[in-house]
Amino acid sequence: MSLGGTGGGSGAPRIGRGAFSGFAPPLQVVGYIGTRRGDEERGPLVRMRADDALIRLLTDGELVRVMGPRRSEFAELVIDDSLPRGGVVVRDLAGVSVTEIVRVIKADFDSPRVT
Repeated sequence: MSLGGTGGGSGAPRIGRGAFSGFAPPLQVVGYIGTRRGDEERGPLVRMRADDALIRLLTDGELVRVMGPRRSEFAELVIDDSLPRGGVVVRDLAGVSVTEIVRVIKADFDSPRVT
């Protein structure tokens, strides 16, 4: 599947020129947490199993890019092995709902910005 550029169909999306070309198999949203003003813990967050994170070379607490069907956002990654393999729980991410397919990729802040 190719997202926003040219790339192979091996689960390796290309997002813009030089922005990303790694392995990012799809994940299913199995839970959504919406917070309210005044809640102690707020903000974009994605929870996934350690083995799913390892495939993507992600670590606990890292800032990742969550690409949904309508938009992509940055979120903090939290490792949670109580989730089913291939499933994620998201918090406060617009454009994502339960049962949808998303891709979670390593945020690339080192590549030059493509305009």
